[in-house]
Amino acid sequence: MMLDRRMVMGGGLAMTVGCSVAPGPPAPVSPGRPQRIVSLNPCLDVILVRVADRAQIGALSHYARQDYGSTIADIARTLPFTYETTEEVIALRPDLVMTGRLSSLAMRNALDRLTIPTALFDVPETVAASLEQVQEVARRVGHPERGEALVAEIGAALAAAAPASGMRPVSALVFMPGGFASGPGTLMDEMMTRTGLTNAASRYGLQRTMNVPLEMVVADPPDILLSGEAYPGAPSRAERVMEHPALARVAGDMQRAVFPERLLFCGGPVLIQTAAALSRARDSALANQVGARQA
Repeated sequence: MMLDRRMVMGGGLAMTVGCSVAPGPPAPVSPGRPQRIVSLNPCLDVILVRVADRAQIGALSHYARQDYGSTIADIARTLPFTYETTEEVIALRPDLVMTGRLSSLAMRNALDRLTIPTALFDVPETVAASLEQVQEVARRVGHPERGEALVAEIGAALAAAAPASGMRPVSALVFMPGGFASGPGTLMDEMMTRTGLTNAASRYGLQRTMNVPLEMVVADPPDILLSGEAYPGAPSRAERVMEHPALARVAGDMQRAVFPERLLFCGGPVLIQTAAALSRARDSALANQVGARQA
């Protein structure tokens, strides 16, 4: 069964399928800290592996193991995981469950009845909110100092990716399979602004994240089209939009850059890679524009 990854990131949807948890004996953990933490959300997974001791992690979500969709797949495949079912989580006997605020109400009610501590997190829509989430996760797992260190690392990456003073903005559009684009007021929109890109979704009339008709892109191409990668099992129609011949007609006016979809939905440490990818695309587009003027 294929789930819309956007829904997963927002709510941490539960799937009623078989258990795939294989926990080994836990290693010693410092007293006073949660010793068996279960994360049910892929965006919380990426923070957890950076701020918790390995021995504290009881399980991650199974999405963390996917090469296409996760930035921590290599690490996640060495850790226990669940398919986010209530039965799996209870069997792990966690002393802390971390999940999205929009996650399964039935799951949360079951955890409440069993008095299993649960931390609910919103989907951050700003960099500031994302950094606060990093700090909160670190505090919850008993390592606030690691949260502060990670926040400083993200801040340094954002500073390194910032545009040079006086640089003209470069228009860009995130264009994922099916024409899905990040609209204004999102975390990605802010990241584009911070790296000297203007989100072309606004000039196409988008007021939220939604699909952009291909005809709009061809009629008024941005400087950069940030396209996602093809992945196994993707709907063929969605992939055809990204590779439509009409886009070749505006190749001279618009640069294509690969922007992996796994960088699109999560904040936290993922912002480090996001900032680098956006700034590389910006610099490449500017260099091409200079070359074209000199030719």
